[in-house]
Amino acid sequence: MGSETRFDGSIPELYDRHLGPVLFEPHARDLASRLRLAPRSRVLEVACGTGIVTRRLLSALPSDGRLLATDLNEAMLDHARGRVTSDPRLEWSVADALRLDHPDGSFDAWVCQFGVMFFPDKVAGLREARRVLRPGGTLVFNVFRAHEHNAFGRIADETVRGFFASDPPGFYRVPFGWGEETVIAGTLTDAGFTSFTIERLELETSSASAADLAVGLVRGNPIVHELRARSGADVGMVEAAVAAALGREGGAAPWRGVLRSLVVTARR
Repeated sequence: MGSETRFDGSIPELYDRHLGPVLFEPHARDLASRLRLAPRSRVLEVACGTGIVTRRLLSALPSDGRLLATDLNEAMLDHARGRVTSDPRLEWSVADALRLDHPDGSFDAWVCQFGVMFFPDKVAGLREARRVLRPGGTLVFNVFRAHEHNAFGRIADETVRGFFASDPPGFYRVPFGWGEETVIAGTLTDAGFTSFTIERLELETSSASAADLAVGLVRGNPIVHELRARSGADVGMVEAAVAAALGREGGAAPWRGVLRSLVVTARR
């Protein structure tokens, strides 16, 4: 597993506390609202992280439905299990979205929040999603648009990279590097989907402070592994610089910003 996908150690807790309410909860409400689940629906969530979307999916799931929440990182699943109320309809599993251990047509819906950007082979991952969906089943996922549309991501990336004369950490090029509609449409087509929509979404958000958000942006994701791997990198100094830069653009306390993403809905 590469450093850009290692959400382990203290990352799950800091991700959930400092990024969850600001970046992911607003999108989770939107994503879950797009599903229309019939009785006995079976739902697969991949890259479920700390269970932010999982909770929303459970609320939308019929009483006789089933939800399988999966993630590549066992540490994220362990944190999610402690955050999501136990429910007989819910099962957790460590799984690679590119190699799912389920028969063809096993699920009525496939859901992924901000995870497809991390797939090393996006066509293969979406082709696998199509395989496990029943005919008529629904695929729904979201991705961040590029840095020029998301100031918080651009600021974090530019600030971190400014500490290094060469070989700067590149984590933030991944979650914001797959946000073009034409590219996504081509990938969906190559994966076998013929019926899909790609919608631009804009949401206002806020954090108690720029410093609070900076904790998540520096220590609540795998960029902290890249920083610690570089000799002389001071994580605390980088975090303070990110907080200051965020504060200049969105305010120090509270911090306010706008999230811009794309939401994809497809039919099997």
